[in-house]
Amino acid sequence: MSDDELVHRRVLRAPRELVWKCLTEPAELAHFWGPRGMDTPVDGIIVELRPGGRFETLMVGAHGSYRMVATFTEVVAPERLSWVEPASGMHTTSTLEDLGDGSTAVVIHQRHVPEAMRTPEARAGFLTSLDKLEAYLGEKS
Repeated sequence: MSDDELVHRRVLRAPRELVWKCLTEPAELAHFWGPRGMDTPVDGIIVELRPGGRFETLMVGAHGSYRMVATFTEVVAPERLSWVEPASGMHTTSTLEDLGDGSTAVVIHQRHVPEAMRTPEARAGFLTSLDKLEAYLGEKS
């Protein structure tokens, strides 16, 4: 792994199909997308779930807003989802593995991560988004 790559792993106590739905449907993404302290209104999310389709989110917080604009490069339901962010060149691949016991292992591999997103603070913020997803899945199960 190179210096500009990050890998995040999390086991979620939810079936893979539910995790997939939460990662690909705007009404679900709005409940957890973005670090703690940021909200992502459903009307600020675009998901065109196909290779070449748009993936956009608008995160809003006390210190301003951040728009993520990406293009899906791979969509293999319910196991793999990839996109590239043209502005930074960052490429994200999320792999969902059914563990057979009603839980799902999620591995998020990011390549060409901008330096600002590799700081300990930015990495900790990213993990709070996974915390929010885990809590949301707990409410749905």
